[in-house]
Amino acid sequence: MNQRIEAYLEKYPNETAAMYRQVRQLIYESTESEPLETMWAAMPTYSVGERFVRLILFRDHLNIEAKAAVAHREELKGYKFTPKGMLQIYLNQEIPADVLKRIFEKTLG
Repeated sequence: MNQRIEAYLEKYPNETAAMYRQVRQLIYESTESEPLETMWAAMPTYSVGERFVRLILFRDHLNIEAKAAVAHREELKGYKFTPKGMLQIYLNQEIPADVLKRIFEKTLG
């Protein structure tokens, strides 16, 4: 993992960092091309060419910025979306792995 991202994760509770690592793993499992892992504007970003997914941590949730997320709103009824279309997953919620894999595949593929 990118050292800057490791340092970023140290600022958050272990539960939040663990959620981040699970979602990060789903990104890598979802695309044939290995994404470039960088920090963009202090946010972990995974990109393939011009396409990207950003993971933004908060103390009690994770925001996922992925272009294809909004298209899966119906499948994610129990989850909140920000006005900018970012998916929010709270620590007390299950990570919707199957849906996220499809979102990451469409966004980065």
